[in-house]
Amino acid sequence: MAGFYVLRSNMRQPAVEAARVIHAERGMVGNIVNATGTVRLRVGSEVRVGSQLSGIVKKLNVTVGSRVRAGEVIAQIDDAPIQARLAQAEAQVELDRASMDRANANFERARQLMSHGLIPAQQEQDLQLALGEAKARYEKSLRDRDVVKVDRGYVDIRAPISGVVSSVSTQEGETVAASFTAPTFVTIIGDNALQLVAMVDETDIASVRSGNPATFTVDSYPSRDFPGAVESIAPKATIVSGVVNYEVAINIRKDAQLLKPDMTANVSVQTAQHEALLVPAAAVHRDGEQSFVYVPGKRGPDRRSVIVGTKEKGMVEMKRGISDGDDVLLTPASGQEATPPGQSK
Repeated sequence: MAGFYVLRSNMRQPAVEAARVIHAERGMVGNIVNATGTVRLRVGSEVRVGSQLSGIVKKLNVTVGSRVRAGEVIAQIDDAPIQARLAQAEAQVELDRASMDRANANFERARQLMSHGLIPAQQEQDLQLALGEAKARYEKSLRDRDVVKVDRGYVDIRAPISGVVSSVSTQEGETVAASFTAPTFVTIIGDNALQLVAMVDETDIASVRSGNPATFTVDSYPSRDFPGAVESIAPKATIVSGVVNYEVAINIRKDAQLLKPDMTANVSVQTAQHEALLVPAAAVHRDGEQSFVYVPGKRGPDRRSVIVGTKEKGMVEMKRGISDGDDVLLTPASGQEATPPGQSK
């Protein structure tokens, strides 16, 4: 893209001397597809966190709007019942270990007696089976204890993802029942959870490709351009009142934390390059809905109405009002009053 900043001095026009003068020159800008869209949550970016255990909520560490990190404890269930179950399981392990040791001792003694022919073989076999059963009971009690230990790990309810708490559905002191489904404690919206979904008309969708750069504005920040890029295009149309549109998902590249779900956006998708007459964006001014630039006049800066097009990388396309090589002022000369369009001083 060509450079535009050229300093001039003109001894015969002191009124323009203090202003920076640039040439309107040609360069390449993108073709634009305009559409409306909505800021939405990505699929899977909203997680409902619940409890695996039934019990009393002993502590709740978050409120709506709290920021959490993955693995952070957000709530705790009263662990008294689970500690009692664990103590019981430990006692059963010790009891079954003692039974296994006794069965093993009986079998070893029977094997020695059998080697001397002092007891029948059947008695030895019975004691061997009894030892096997004792070992099985001991192994089961170990597994039962492991299950209780796993349940003890669910006492602390941790955030599965990093993000912001969007809702809290329980409070400290409440009793939750996890018999059939895990009750939801909080809902977390993950980081980078937002995307823009634009509705592109069927007449424009053929030129839109994945990776196309895009910009959009929302009503909350009308003067801020949010950058993005096309992620995907829906293969199936959305038809509303007979109008055929296609959903285009756009990744928000910057300042997504300023946005909220369901905000409405005006979207511009750059689909191709074309040659255009360009001036720096700093030279373009607005008066209500009207755009204008200042140009050098005989006795000072003149204000000239223009129709603008694409804005890209600090440059603005001039569709009407400025011709090739025209001089444009970046800043009106100090102390001079611009001449309104269509008038001369």
